[in-house]
Amino acid sequence: MTAKRLVVTTYTDGILDPGAPMLGPLKNGGIIEANTMPGCWGPMITPQLRGGHEVTQPVFVENAEAGDAAVIRIRDIKVASIAAASGVDRMMGDYFNGDPYVAKKCPQCGAMRPETTIEGIGQEAVRCINCGTTLKPFQFEHGYTATFDKAGKVSITVDRKTAELIAKDARNYAKLSESCRQHPILLFAPHDMPGVISRMRPFMGQLGTTPSIPMPDSHNAGDFGVFLVGAPHEYALTSEQLEQRTDGHMDIDAARKGAIVVAPVKVPGAGIYMGDMHALQGDGEIAGHTIDVAGIVTLQVNLIKGRTLEGPVLFPLAEDLPYLARPITAAERKRALALAKKWGIRRLEETAPISVVGTGADLNKATECGLQRAAKLLDMSVGEVRNRATITGAIEIGRLPGVVQVTFLAPLDKLKSAGLLPLAREQYGKG
Repeated sequence: MTAKRLVVTTYTDGILDPGAPMLGPLKNGGIIEANTMPGCWGPMITPQLRGGHEVTQPVFVENAEAGDAAVIRIRDIKVASIAAASGVDRMMGDYFNGDPYVAKKCPQCGAMRPETTIEGIGQEAVRCINCGTTLKPFQFEHGYTATFDKAGKVSITVDRKTAELIAKDARNYAKLSESCRQHPILLFAPHDMPGVISRMRPFMGQLGTTPSIPMPDSHNAGDFGVFLVGAPHEYALTSEQLEQRTDGHMDIDAARKGAIVVAPVKVPGAGIYMGDMHALQGDGEIAGHTIDVAGIVTLQVNLIKGRTLEGPVLFPLAEDLPYLARPITAAERKRALALAKKWGIRRLEETAPISVVGTGADLNKATECGLQRAAKLLDMSVGEVRNRATITGAIEIGRLPGVVQVTFLAPLDKLKSAGLLPLAREQYGKG
């Protein structure tokens, strides 16, 4: 029976597989409420998981077909974790086969992705169940433990004593579900910079649709995805196969409550999934990781039939737009009309913001990807997109090494032809 509302509490083993069972079906226009688990560090220290995150089991949307677009409205995001740990990582070469996110191994007994047990706290706590060897594909180069106020407004980092206290009851402080498999990274009790205050602004690091080829969840993007090309493990891809990704792993801080994400549908049912909630993050995620938390996210999903996309498109909150990409106000338009009259310019275009996601092995390649996607979507030349992003927008960095937003004011007639004008008007008004 098609559901108008689905509650999701089950997770993948780190692989997005279009052939795996999906939840649902969900009615077009239906609601998904998901209890998401932390991404990055917890899965990174859990050898059994095959990706760098532990995302939700994908949801099948009724009548969704490859070549459609899924409109995902983020209705609510709430942090559930009481504390979290993160920091800059250091990869340990003896503990993986080509990729520490995907193919962890025990250097002592040789087991691939062995089951593990926990002994005590600290960076030696995860042990191979077969031989007892400490498994540490990742260690902290510099790390911290953070906790949050009840209102979800601020975060502070804690000292060694508090970090170790939290570590002894790590699963509870992280608020991990009984059905998730990751070890809580709070076990490691990092404490290198106590007393730091941060503002919280939660968003979804992973949000999108299932790729049309099995792929580790953390690698469903053009930057991390390049590590799959010619890899020595079973999830190796060719460069051509990598194009089947959907770029659901964005780490773009604009994907927060109130934003609209339009994602490409590349498999029947779309396979809507999410995870890797972040309590906060600066543009670029320069540390490689941020404060990943468990939480509750509520989405509404609608389809645009026949709107083929190569990657995601965002309609962020107006306050999250770059200064030049914010909607032209009535006062600004009045001034512009006066200037146009002075110079005999008969027509000024009407515009609205759009943000096109590009990904690639580095920022240059990601930017070129985003420019090409925007040009194709809006039937413009790449040169025109470059000019518009320069004088009415910006190139924003979602994540290093290669996720960007090409954000600019687009003509309403171009948005209409692309089938996206109703979303722009919904988000920013009539213009």
